[in-house]
Amino acid sequence: MPAQRCAGLDACANSKRRLAVKVAGQMEGDLMSVIEETNREELLSVPCVRPTQIAHIVLQTTRFAQMRAFYITLLNAEVPFEDKDACFLRYDEEHHRMVIVNTPDYGPVNRRASGMHHFTFTYATLGELLGNYERLTKVGIEPMWSINHGFTTSMYYYDPDGNILETQFDNMTSEEADAFMRGPYFSINPIGVDFDPALLLERYRQGVLLSELVQFKSAPCDPNAPQTRPDDVPEYDAAGALL
Repeated sequence: MPAQRCAGLDACANSKRRLAVKVAGQMEGDLMSVIEETNREELLSVPCVRPTQIAHIVLQTTRFAQMRAFYITLLNAEVPFEDKDACFLRYDEEHHRMVIVNTPDYGPVNRRASGMHHFTFTYATLGELLGNYERLTKVGIEPMWSINHGFTTSMYYYDPDGNILETQFDNMTSEEADAFMRGPYFSINPIGVDFDPALLLERYRQGVLLSELVQFKSAPCDPNAPQTRPDDVPEYDAAGALL
C-alpha cells in the first residue's frame, strides 16, 4: 500500500514556504537566527513537526582504542575532542556524528539480544562508495556482505565489537523506491541480490553506465566462491534467480 502521509503534511509544507518568503530579504546574518527571532509563534504552531536528520550515533565499547581507530579510518573522520573516556568524531558540517565511549567494565555486544541491528552511512556517488571500499580493503577492512537492495547498492562491515554497519549509495529516488517496494519482485524478495564488489569496481573503472551498474546482477558473485552475510538474515533470492 502507498506510504502513509502525516496528517497536516501539506499544511506543514505550506507553512514552511510562507516562513521562507518572510525570511527572504530580511536582516543579514545567520538564517536560523532570522527564522527563530522573527517567526516564533508560527514556528510553535507548525503542524506535523519532524526531525531534519539523525544527528549522531553513540557506541559504548570495551575496545576503545580499536573502535576509535576503526571509525576514524572507515569515515575519514576528524576528532574535534577526545579524552580517556570518549572520542568525538565528525566527517561533515555537523559538530559530531559519532561518539565512541570507553566502557571497560561492560560486557560484549550481544547480536542475539533485542536492539539495533545496524546503522548506515550514505555516499553521494557510486564512485565514492567503491573508492572507499577499495581504500578500506588496502588496510584490511573487508565487507562481510555486499548486496544490491534495489533502492541501494550496499556493503556491510563488522566493527571490532561486532556491530554491523552499512555503507550505501542510493540507486533510486524516494519516489522510485516507493514504486519498487510496491512491485512484484520486492514482495517475494525484500532483501536483495548479492554482488561482487571487486567486479563492480572493475566494471565502474571500465566505464559501464551507472544506469547498468545499479541494476540487480550487474556484478554477479562467483557461484563457487563462499558467500558471507549476517547469520540472522533469512533465506532470500541471493543470486537473482527469480528476476
